[in-house]
Formats: sequence, structure tokens, C-alpha cells
Amino acid sequence: MSTYSRPVLLLLCGLLLLTVSIAVLSTLVPLWLTHEALPTWKVGLVSSSYFAGNLVGTLIAGRLIKRLGFNLSYQLSCILFAIATAGLTLSMNFFGWVSWRFMAGIGCALIWVVVESALLRSGTVKNRGQLLAAYMMVYYVGTVAGQLLLGNVSTEIYSVIPWVTGLIVVAMLPLLFAHITNQDSELPTTSVWPMLKRRNARLGINGCVISGIVLGSLYGLMPLFLAHRGLSDADVGYWMALLISSGIIGQWPVGRLADRYGRLMVLRVQVFVVILGCLAMLVGYAMAPAMFVLGCAGFTLYPVAMSWACEKVSADELVGMNQALLMSYTIGSLAGPSMTAMLMQSYSDAVLFVMIAAVALVYLLMLLRKADQQTTPFAAI
Repeated sequence: MSTYSRPVLLLLCGLLLLTVSIAVLSTLVPLWLTHEALPTWKVGLVSSSYFAGNLVGTLIAGRLIKRLGFNLSYQLSCILFAIATAGLTLSMNFFGWVSWRFMAGIGCALIWVVVESALLRSGTVKNRGQLLAAYMMVYYVGTVAGQLLLGNVSTEIYSVIPWVTGLIVVAMLPLLFAHITNQDSELPTTSVWPMLKRRNARLGINGCVISGIVLGSLYGLMPLFLAHRGLSDADVGYWMALLISSGIIGQWPVGRLADRYGRLMVLRVQVFVVILGCLAMLVGYAMAPAMFVLGCAGFTLYPVAMSWACEKVSADELVGMNQALLMSYTIGSLAGPSMTAMLMQSYSDAVLFVMIAAVALVYLLMLLRKADQQTTPFAAI
């Protein structure tokens, strides 16, 4: 059986369209709020409300899939995301936008869990790694495409929301022509909470939290940082595309290095490079190389940390561990933008990189305390 079956390809096509929509909104929402002269801490809270929705969506996704199946869960998630996106046009009220972005966060988290779980269940132990690699590449390509679109279309809210909402609706269509079945339904389900308590997987779980803080802050507050430097919305999109493209470029070599030299060593190097990238951004010279380095290390941190944790569990515990890791990432994404935005409001925009470097340094100290190396690094998925 081919790794990339017809249902898998259709699922990835839908994910690509959804990711473009998510990327456009992740950049433009903070910019729209900035144009309305909202203080930085309110912009951060709107970003955090989205990640709070991610957390809720992650927690309810398993029961929704079990009751409705993959296809119907996917369609309902898209509908929820589309309604939350269209709702942004009703008013620029702060509390209204917090609510709409919270709802959008729930829908997006449901979509991610549905897609990841469907890919895991559609594959075998031998090809799950290929399926998840394709998933990550589609996600990042869609994200870059969304950023590049900002330089070629109007970024006014009443121009953007209609076509973004339409894109979400179109993303529902592929799964109307394919049915994703749960081939591993006989496997016992594993609770998320015991996975979070695994001592031997703690560095991987902590890495996902740190990755959430880093990427949540970059996604939610980097557009704000660039806008405050006088860049136009289109230019902000180009710089964000550079940041995320560097993550795409780093995926394959970082993964190969982790397989060859062990995840612990690669994680140490990645976190150290994140700190260097932040220091370069603080200096303010050669912003393009600095953002490239920061994106290359920061956007590859999550998959390496995830692989570390998944190596510590058996095959029937993989889904539970993946849910635990996504929840850990979401918690970091929720805490990062809110705390950083309040400090940026009180001090300066440079706090963004100070915070990222600080949490990276804490994680680096954890990694340096880990004495035992992996003798036979391998990927469980």
C-alpha cells in the first residue's frame, strides 16, 4: 500500500489551504489591532486567547474524534474556524476579538489533532515518519505562502476576511471525496496525564513547552516588533516569510543530524543557536541573517523535542504522548505572548528577544545537566 494514499493526499491538500488562512491571520490580527492604537498588552492578550483556544481544542479533540470520526470532526472544525474568522468583521471591540480568536484557536487545534491522528492511524510504524514529515512540510509551506500573499493583496480587514473565510470553506471539500478510517481502533487508549509524568521523557516535554513560548512569541509579537520599526504590512509579511522559510530549510538537515548524533546533542546546539539569534537581533545589525538563524533553530526545536519524548514510549502510547506534547506546546504558546507583551509594553520591544533568550538559556541548562547520551538514536514514529 502506498504511503501517500488518496485520502492522505486529499487531507494534506485541505491542510495546505487551512494553513495559508492561519498564517495570514496570525500576521494581520496583531497588525490590525496595532493600527487601531490598542496597547501592546492587549495585542498580546488577543494572541494568547488564540492559544488558550488551542489548549481547549486539544483537550476535547480525542472525545470528538471518537464520537464523530475523522471526517465529520474535520468538517465541524473547519466550520468553527470559518465562523470565528468571519466574526472579526463585526467590530474592533477588544473583548469581541478575544472571543473570536479563542473560538478560532479551538477550531485550529481540532484540525491539527484530527489531521495528525488521521495520519498516524492511516500509516504503519515504517511510514509514519514519512507521513508526519509531509505534514510538517505542508504546514510550513502553507505558512510561507500565506506570508508572501500579504505583499500581493490588500491587507485591509474587509478585503482579507472574505477570501480567507472562503479558503477555509474550500478546505472542507477534499474530505468530501475521501473517507479516513480508524485502522488502529483496537489499540488501547492512553491518558495524557501519565505521559506528562514520564521522567525519562521530561526533557522532550519541557522542550515542547519552551518551543511553544519561542514560536508563540515569534508568531504573535514579531509582526508587532517589525511594525513598530516602521515597516509596511507587506514588508512585515516578507520578513515573516523569511523567518518561517528558514525553519523549512532547517527541517531536513536538523532531522538527519538528530538521527546520527542523538537528539540531546542537537537540542543543545539548537537552543544555543536560538540564544545567538536573539543576541544578533538585539544588536540590530544584519537583521536578515539574524532572523534566518533564529528561524532555523527555533522552528526545528519542536520536532526534535517531540521525537525525543516519543522514543521513550511504546507504540500503543504514541497517540497519548503526541497529545501530551501538543498540549505542552500549547501551554507554552499561551504563556509566551501574554507575558512577553506585558513586558514589551512596560519596557521596550527588545524585550521580545530578551525573553526568548532567557527561556532558551533555562532549557539549555536543563540539557547540560543530562549526562547520558543516546547510544542508538532512533525515531519511534
